[in-house]
Amino acid sequence: MTKTTADYPARYYASYDTTATQPTIVTGWYDTGDMGSLDNVPDASNMIPLTEAQWNDPTFRLPVGKGVKGKRVVDYTAPVYVAPLSDQAQTALADARTYVQNNYTMLNEATPDAWVTYLKALMAIDNGTDTKSKTLPSAPSAN
Repeated sequence: MTKTTADYPARYYASYDTTATQPTIVTGWYDTGDMGSLDNVPDASNMIPLTEAQWNDPTFRLPVGKGVKGKRVVDYTAPVYVAPLSDQAQTALADARTYVQNNYTMLNEATPDAWVTYLKALMAIDNGTDTKSKTLPSAPSAN
């Protein structure tokens, strides 16, 4: 079924993930009166209607910094994503292995005990045998 402007009682809308916990980010801004096709526009009931003043306010309709809470557009800063500790350990482990290989293994030198301990600690977090750590261990000094 082709959507028309009659399907949108307001002209301007903000869309968001209606299943997300609020506040949540605005995912799109729509001027339904100025679009060639409305077929890919969310249903009006799943968006927040905006006034013309809101639409024309350059500080209101920003690409970031706005969210939805209680069917209202509000100022919003999304929480900073923190990767799970096992993912952090996996990344740190890859870096540490590269460092050890480049600075010891390739030179046929013994890996210092501090680096062996660090690698083992990262491996334990990465493979799940260490379930108590809340942060990554500190890397040994790169001397």
